[in-house]
Amino acid sequence: MSESTKEIRVGLLAYGAIGDEHNRAIGATQGMRLTAVSDTNPERVAAAKALVPDVTTFSDSTQMLDSGLIDLVIVSTPPNSHYSWAKESLNRGIHVILEKPMALSVEHCDELMALAASKNLLLVVYQNRRFDTDFVTMKKLIDDGVIGEVFSYESFVGGYSRPCDYWHSDVEVSGGAIFDWGSHFIDQIFAIIPGKVNAVTGINQKRLWNHVTNADHSDVSITFSNGTRATFTNSDLAAARKPKFYVLGTTGAITGNWDPAAGSAPADLPAILTVHRTDGTNEVITNFPVTPYSFHQSVADFINNKTPMMVTTEQSRDVVAIMQAAEESARANGRSVAPSLIR
Repeated sequence: MSESTKEIRVGLLAYGAIGDEHNRAIGATQGMRLTAVSDTNPERVAAAKALVPDVTTFSDSTQMLDSGLIDLVIVSTPPNSHYSWAKESLNRGIHVILEKPMALSVEHCDELMALAASKNLLLVVYQNRRFDTDFVTMKKLIDDGVIGEVFSYESFVGGYSRPCDYWHSDVEVSGGAIFDWGSHFIDQIFAIIPGKVNAVTGINQKRLWNHVTNADHSDVSITFSNGTRATFTNSDLAAARKPKFYVLGTTGAITGNWDPAAGSAPADLPAILTVHRTDGTNEVITNFPVTPYSFHQSVADFINNKTPMMVTTEQSRDVVAIMQAAEESARANGRSVAPSLIR
């Protein structure tokens, strides 16, 4: 194997719900090999070994980081530990992929970015929803000018259901309802709308589900310097769901309606996209095919050849900045906040 395609030894730090996805992606990515997995749950370790029988396993993640068996670690722990595990890994000279969000504060993001830069290491967030077929298709339509200039963008996730009791619903662990799904949907907003952000507002409403600490309904509004407005809503109190996407442009619009085939879990299937034209006609658009595991391949290409990546650390850091500003706004009952952004 040439130097430009040097094998990258990968460790999975925690093997939760997304563990198999990363495992399969590594196996399908030229230049990567899974060499180690750490998890305190023996059943999860067994699931990893079912796909890669010769992988070395650990019940202690620090031991895995100290083993000398990995060049890159994928951290899939809950969000409140992303910062600490990334720091531990970078200080050992290990490249880092983090699950969303990068951290629960901009300050921690900036510290991690500075540390990675000082050691010439990759630090990047797995923004997997950037590669969803519905989003990729919608972005291509917008980039091609099908609806003109976007001036209003709305996104929504949720429904009316009792939230789970898992860490996703615990503010101290997940960062709250805005951080949980906002890590995906606000990243998508930034990928669509490139302009400077002037202000962010946020609202968290706690109305019904008192067994968890996350808000029952959250709204984030982002106002750009040219007047464009983007909103994101995450709700467990929406008896009537809004479309996943509702995007207005100067010469048309795009809606992304939830696929009824998904039943009570609409986020499991891509949205059904429709282009609405100014003459009153509309057209359902077939979602474009997406190359599987392209994020992981881009990581290997960057580490080996410095090929620029579509997802950058700065982008994920700014998503955290927006969410942090929205939480600050929500604590002040919707007061406008100017976020601290790189873009």
